[in-house]
This record gives sequence, structure tokens and C-alpha cells, in this order.
Amino acid sequence: MKAIGLTRYLPINDPNSLVDLEIDKPTPSGRDLLVAIKAIAVNPVDTKVRAPKDQVESTPRILGWDAAGIVEEVGPEVSFFKPGDAVYYAGDLTRPGCNAQFQLVDERIVGHKPASIDFAQAAALPLTAITAYEAFFDRLGLDTKGAHAGQSLLIIGGAGGVGSIAIQLAKIAGLNIIATASRPQSQEWVQQLGATSVINHHQPLRPQIEALGFKHIDHIAIFNNTDGHWEAVADLIRPQGTIVTIVENKQPLKQDQLKLKSAALAWEFMFTRAMFQTEDMHKQGQLLNQIAAWIDDGTLKSTLNQTLSPINAANLREAHRNLEAGESIGKIVLIDWA
Repeated sequence: MKAIGLTRYLPINDPNSLVDLEIDKPTPSGRDLLVAIKAIAVNPVDTKVRAPKDQVESTPRILGWDAAGIVEEVGPEVSFFKPGDAVYYAGDLTRPGCNAQFQLVDERIVGHKPASIDFAQAAALPLTAITAYEAFFDRLGLDTKGAHAGQSLLIIGGAGGVGSIAIQLAKIAGLNIIATASRPQSQEWVQQLGATSVINHHQPLRPQIEALGFKHIDHIAIFNNTDGHWEAVADLIRPQGTIVTIVENKQPLKQDQLKLKSAALAWEFMFTRAMFQTEDMHKQGQLLNQIAAWIDDGTLKSTLNQTLSPINAANLREAHRNLEAGESIGKIVLIDWA
């Protein structure tokens, strides 16, 4: 089968950073689905894993953690799916990724593809939707039924992949959404998605927040540059509020302000459940089915913003380059094997 992978970790401008391959088609066992991949999306995790380092793989490593496709075969213990089902999922960081014509994935972290959208639009959703859903409803403890309606939420990095779906999920919860975006096109994007207010994360945050009439913010989600925004976030969070971040810090994060406010910091990493085979691993499949229901009833929309075709190494390198430039809006998806 065709695949795209690497054996060396090289700068993306090197044509050997991602290469076209022919590898063996895998066979499902246990609770695995064998999925025929129709579309894939790229995320910052792809570029972080691929980033240059002194390491050589003895067999090609296949990246990719956003896919939509059709179930080809199922393992003997599978109970949620059957061959022919259209599915979407983000997968498992500890297993070969979706940059291949066929992929094995545990059924518990797979959802039925939204019926109202195509494979490209569906592939744009899983990783970011899981991340945003878990960040808000598991880590921050917000309520999908509106129990926290009217409370303030600051989303740092509103125009990126996670921010784009997070704004829409925050609307479902009825929150007063303040999203950050720095360029006219990204500001327009987050407004269209439903942000109540938009501020610039390249400018000091407190004056902009105060201009909106707030002294403190009830909930804060950091989807961009935890280190760079930490002091401002610690200052802005309300007493007994909670901050969630998905971006690893490079320097120690001062906790003084959080201690004084009895505020909390929660981390969100959507691969945790699959990586540690947690007892609630099946909840990722359930939440993907909920996302699909919201897509199909018009509550949510796909965050696809750019499509490349066909699925090959050259186009995947272009997608990685766009992500590394740090100016992408929404999601980049590749469709159709050549």
C-alpha cells in the first residue's frame, strides 16, 4: 500500500523529510478497525514529531493523527463498527499514523463520520474537536446544557485548528467568548465562528480585556504559546477560576498568582486516553459521535480551510510548511491517493 513517512528527522524544506513509500498492508486483530483512508489533516503535533533531531528510524515512521475513511476489515473483538462504515478519528500517538492508504485504529477512539459532510470536511475535525471538547467539558468542567451560560471565556489562539472548533463548542455552552486573533483575516474568521469579542494576542491583554468591561475572566483556554501568555493569564483569571492549556511550557510557570487566587491549571492532551488505555477510553468515540450529531443538525461546522490533492509527500510537506509558518487559519486537509 502507499504511505508517506520518514526515516530521518529533517527540516521540512529537505525533500527527504517526508517521502512516498510502499509498505505492507496491516491486518486487524482484537478491537482494531482496518480503515481505508480517504482524507487526512495535519496538526502541530505532526510538525513537532517530525522536527529535526539526531535520530534515525530502522523502519519508516508513519505520522498523521486526523483521518476519515471507510472500515475495510474488523478485528474479532470489534462490536461498534462493521465493514463499509464511514468513520473519522484522531488515532493513537503510540501507533503508526494515518498517512497511509490503510490504518489500524482501536474502535473505542473512533466515531461515525458526520453524514452531512464529505471526507475532507470530516478529516478536519477529530483531533481538534476532541482536544477542545475535553478541554472545556472534562478539564474546565463546563456544561454542554448551558449551566455556565453567560460566564466569560478567553480563548488564546482562536483562529487555529483547536480554537476554530473551540469557539463553536463554547457557543453551545452559552459562554461570553473572547477570542484572540492578530490579523484581519483571522479576526474575521473567529467572528464568523461566533466569538463575542476579538482581541489581539500580540498586544497586552489586560487593557484590551478591561476595554471590554472585564476585570477578571471566569475561564481561560491557552491554545497558543503558554510561556508567552502565562503572566497575563495568571493576572486575568478570576479567583477560583481555572486555566486549561494544550501547549507545553519551555520555562517554569510561576504559580504565585494562582495560589493567591486558589485558581487551578489543567492540562489537556487528547492522546492520554489511548496512550494509557484508560478505563474511559471509549469516551473519545462517544464524543466524536456527539460532534457528528452537532455537525449534522447544523450546530457545528467543519473548520476545513484549505484542501490539497492528491495525498503524497510533496503536498504533505507543503502542509507542514504552512503549519510551521504559524499563520494557518482553520485546518489543512489532503484528499485522494494518486
